[in-house]
Amino acid sequence: MPKLSVLDLCAIVEGGDARGAFARSVALARAAEGLGFERFWLAEHHNMPGIASAATSLVIAHVAAATKTIRVGAGGVMLPNHAPLVIAEQFGTLAALHPGRIDLGLGRAPGTDPPTMRALRRSLHGDVDSFPEDVIELMHYFQPEANARVRAVPGAGADVSIWILGSSLFGAQLAAALGLPFAFASHFAPGHLTEAVEIYRRKFKPSASRAEPHVMLALNVFAADTDEEARLLATSVHQAFVALRRGEPRPLPPPKADLVLSPMERSMLDNALACTVAGSFETVKAGLRDFVTRTGADELIVTAQIFDDAARLRSLEITAEAHAALEKET
Repeated sequence: MPKLSVLDLCAIVEGGDARGAFARSVALARAAEGLGFERFWLAEHHNMPGIASAATSLVIAHVAAATKTIRVGAGGVMLPNHAPLVIAEQFGTLAALHPGRIDLGLGRAPGTDPPTMRALRRSLHGDVDSFPEDVIELMHYFQPEANARVRAVPGAGADVSIWILGSSLFGAQLAAALGLPFAFASHFAPGHLTEAVEIYRRKFKPSASRAEPHVMLALNVFAADTDEEARLLATSVHQAFVALRRGEPRPLPPPKADLVLSPMERSMLDNALACTVAGSFETVKAGLRDFVTRTGADELIVTAQIFDDAARLRSLEITAEAHAALEKET
């Protein structure tokens, strides 16, 4: 059975604030660590009233300082928003503070809208197209080259695990060409999942970073003591996702038993959130098994935006129990 990791969006819940979101992330990371999860990732988003991890490296530092053994990282940093040297310095600093525990997942989407891209002081033209070159430049800064004219300090020689993220075929091809591990955003963009994994494995070129391909797939998992309760928990994400697609992003709302969706909204959710398991222990166990069998994932990264703190931690606990049961069967 593949290892299990956590993707956290550092959600700001309705009626809450960023400070509360950071506390929730720390609590989730500590729980994940205690349950034996491999890594805990946070994602960069901007101008999103429901996500508090815009300053991703700072939140990673906060979470890493509050934990001891679990790997902590970015899933991911949106490189078009940043100069590669700055990211090398930030993650070099994180690696110096938390040796052997820092991951750096790199994405080429801006993680925001065009007006916010302008506010980030990055060009609207050319940065996405230069993503491969930016990744190579960033990787260069982590090399221990004492005579380089420009060095990342901290950063040069740092032990940072670099991943390529993707929701299309582009990321799969780049990760394969560079010999890097690949994480696919199947939790919200499953359309190219099968083809992306096939391309990555077929075209993978061994590198100093990794001799064999390694693909991590994202899966929404809402677990509870009953199937009905789990499906209710998932309605918070359904509401938030519909609002986002309407161009009206909002904090994470409480679950809603009588949620009414139009046929178009239901179809959109069914497509975007196709990689979702929601249910009790047995349902989650079967869902994890089926997803791994279907995709051949080397690692799973689960995510669940759940409004209630206790329900969120319980969901993680049930997911870990289901995973452990599957490991005993293999």
